[in-house]
Amino acid sequence: MRYNARQLSRLLLDWYDRNRRAFPWRALPGETADPYRVWLSEIMLQQTGTATVISYFNKFITRWPTVHTLAKAELDDVLTAWAGLGYYARARNLHRCAQIISSEMAGEFPCDLAALQKLPGIGPYTASAISAIAFNRAGPVLDGNIERVLSRLYRVTAPLPGSKPELRNLSLALIDCARPGDMAQAMMDLGAAVCTPRGPDCTHCAWRKPCMANALNCAESLPVKPARRQSPTRVGAVFWLVREDGAVLLRRRPERGLLGGMMEFPGTPWRDEIEDIAQHMPAACNWRALPGAVRHVFTHFKLELAVYTGACSCMSSVDGIWVKPESFHDFALPAVMRKVAAHVQSQHP
Repeated sequence: MRYNARQLSRLLLDWYDRNRRAFPWRALPGETADPYRVWLSEIMLQQTGTATVISYFNKFITRWPTVHTLAKAELDDVLTAWAGLGYYARARNLHRCAQIISSEMAGEFPCDLAALQKLPGIGPYTASAISAIAFNRAGPVLDGNIERVLSRLYRVTAPLPGSKPELRNLSLALIDCARPGDMAQAMMDLGAAVCTPRGPDCTHCAWRKPCMANALNCAESLPVKPARRQSPTRVGAVFWLVREDGAVLLRRRPERGLLGGMMEFPGTPWRDEIEDIAQHMPAACNWRALPGAVRHVFTHFKLELAVYTGACSCMSSVDGIWVKPESFHDFALPAVMRKVAAHVQSQHP
């Protein structure tokens, strides 16, 4: 039997009504979705899994329950609350977007795809997800879970990312049938709970019978992805400068670029080889190299940092701000700098 889009939608929605996952940003059955919560969660879920996002989402909603309160927040406070989620341009765009919606749109999120994509941090996928989930409007929602589910359902053998246009059209056809918001979330849930990357539970899948990959026993081979390129490794040095009162020197990174606007311990640029360390030392003192290195993985490269510790007097003139370690949580320190702090403190308890 060949299933049409409407029949496929009905099958999956019946499964979703029994098995939907509960998230703090997701409306309960019969409730109207809150566009602010949907938007906030979708920005956080870009490049980040649900298990990590839940605690951050709850923290943001408790502190900034509306788009107006978020718009009035200091950017530093938003960046500090975001610390650990990574991809910090998302936090800056989130704050700017809240300001635009609060001041120029009276706090009302647009439901139109084109209008949504004009806002900072909202691309085609995020716009479609917000439009579908918050406003129940059909759009081609396509995250990693949905890509995998549709690649298997229709046995799309063209490799990603080249297959994305076909998958978008298939997604739109299904979402356009009924309950667009629920249909988008149903495909996400199916991919997360049943149609998993490895060992998919095909026997309990709502689409087991119509799934072409299941019929041919090739589900795990789809979607086809290009071979991963090996990430290059960059190196650098970072300086932990302590004042007599125990405060440590921090400085702010440039607004543009990687970790823009975040706080850091002074250091060298991150390059293929460490540059002349001496010219980047923030003060003249007796620097000591700590054993080991701090390692961190970014999207496009791996980083290894040598850590140097030094001490100076309270009269020393340096660029930056002095912060005691017990107050680090009040500043927007990215994960890699928190690793530096942990590395130093593990050797100087």
